[in-house]
Amino acid sequence: MYPSNVRDPKMVRITTEKLASAFIEENVAYLRKEIGNEKVLLALSGGVDSSVVAALLIKAIGKQLTCIHVNHGLMRKGESEQVIDVFQRQLGANLIYVDATDRFLDKLAGVADPEKKRKIIGAEFIRVFDEEASKLSGIKYLGQGTIYPDILESDDGIKSHHNVGGLPEDVKFELVEPVKLLFKDEVRVVGKALGLPDEMVYRQPFPGPGLGVRCVGAITRDRLNALREADAILREEFANAGLDKKVWQYFVIVPDFKTTGISNGKRTFDWPAVIRAVNTKDAMSATVEELDWEFMKKVTFRITHEVPGINRVLYDLTPKPNATIEWE
Repeated sequence: MYPSNVRDPKMVRITTEKLASAFIEENVAYLRKEIGNEKVLLALSGGVDSSVVAALLIKAIGKQLTCIHVNHGLMRKGESEQVIDVFQRQLGANLIYVDATDRFLDKLAGVADPEKKRKIIGAEFIRVFDEEASKLSGIKYLGQGTIYPDILESDDGIKSHHNVGGLPEDVKFELVEPVKLLFKDEVRVVGKALGLPDEMVYRQPFPGPGLGVRCVGAITRDRLNALREADAILREEFANAGLDKKVWQYFVIVPDFKTTGISNGKRTFDWPAVIRAVNTKDAMSATVEELDWEFMKKVTFRITHEVPGINRVLYDLTPKPNATIEWE
């Protein structure tokens, strides 16, 4: 399904509700024709891309869709709970929740190479879905929220994406990827036209491998917990300052090295937290947000005083290019 991975250069960019409605109408018709009476299993993270795919599929095939949310232990603080609330209570979707935290973290233990981590996470995701599908009857398709920058970056060798390069060869599902030729800003316009709530449409992007690519190097549970808490503080302060409506993506990275510090008059040897805040329209290039100095000092104070294991805060000033948005 959707055999081409190349966007037609003549394709009009989706910037208005009218264009989005036309895209929805065309794709709903295509999905109904191609899927027929078959059933679809959707990897639902709750992010913009998978949520728009879910809404498209619900509009096209209704109850033939089953959504699965896998908590791989690499979610942001409170995120799985939010996904369950929005999709089960507010949208009434068929949602299966799987807590596979130990399973993922055990497989990732000692793995430092970012590409290997992505491949492990992507492959394990599919295995979880395969197991869940075996409990259901007649699942033929796997829905995915692949978007065009995922394909471009994978083709260029910049990095592999769980939706593009991380699937095992023995997967029995056929893929359904209705937004794979769209850029992120287009996906948001389509989401609005589909009637998704703003909290979902404008939710900042979150990579499929989750905090696994922000806990740089080999993941340990204590460093992952520190990252999750620091990131929650950053997101809370961004919301308090109204920056969550201004900045496209903002998050914390905790690298796998330690620095010296001082706490209560004693020497510490803990991790640094790196803040990344960027603006972009299509994720192919990005500029760094110039954050207020007093705001930065407040965030730094909270993270270094409230998060055990972190004694230093840095700010990444590098645009894309030369850096990618994520560190891994």
